[in-house]
Amino acid sequence: MSALAYNHVEIAAKPLKAALLELDGISRESVEAHHKLYTGYVNKRNELLKRLTEVDLATANQVYSDLRALKVDYTFAVGGVKNHEIYFDHLGGNGGDPDGAIGYLIKRDFGSVGSWKADLKATGIAGRGWAWTAYDWDEGRLFNYIGDAQNTYPVWNATPLVALDVYEHAYFSDYLTDRGSYIDAFFRNLDWNVVNDWVAKYQIPA
Repeated sequence: MSALAYNHVEIAAKPLKAALLELDGISRESVEAHHKLYTGYVNKRNELLKRLTEVDLATANQVYSDLRALKVDYTFAVGGVKNHEIYFDHLGGNGGDPDGAIGYLIKRDFGSVGSWKADLKATGIAGRGWAWTAYDWDEGRLFNYIGDAQNTYPVWNATPLVALDVYEHAYFSDYLTDRGSYIDAFFRNLDWNVVNDWVAKYQIPA
C-alpha cells in the first residue's frame, strides 16, 4: 500500500470571483466553461490520490505500471489545478501597466513594460498550453517561460507570477483561432494588485 494512504486530503475547486464574469473581451460563457474544466482537474486530482493509496508499489515499472501511469497523470491533474488557480486569481482587474513591485521587476528585467508584453505574447503564441512570467530564485530575475502541457512547469526554483493559458479551450469560443487577440484581452484584465500581493507574500526582492 502506498504511503499516500496516510496523508490523503481532498481539495475543492475555488469558486469563480464575480469579476471574472464581466471581463473585457473574454465572455462569461467562456469563463464558466473554463472553470468547469478546472473543476474537472480538481476532481481528477482527488480521484488519482485515492487510487494511489491502493496501488501495489511492488509492481512499479518504467515501461508500464499502474504506479507510473497514476503518478504521471497525477502531475497533469495537479498542474491543471495550480495553473488555473493562478490564472483565475489574477484576472478581473483593469489591466494597464503594472505598478508597485511587479512593475519595477518587469521594467528592470525586460527593459520596459512593452518589451515584457511583446515577449510574453510571443511566448504564448509559440506555446502549446501555457506561458508564465516567473521569478527565478537562482538568477534573481523574471523570465517568460513556455509550457506545452499542464505538467510542463517553468523550471525548478522559479515562482510563477503571471500565468497565461493558451490552450484552445481558453479562447476558441470567443476568438476561434485568433490567439493573439485573446492574449491582448488577457492583458486588459490582469489584476496587478493580486500579483503585487504574491510578490510580497513570497518575499521576492524588488
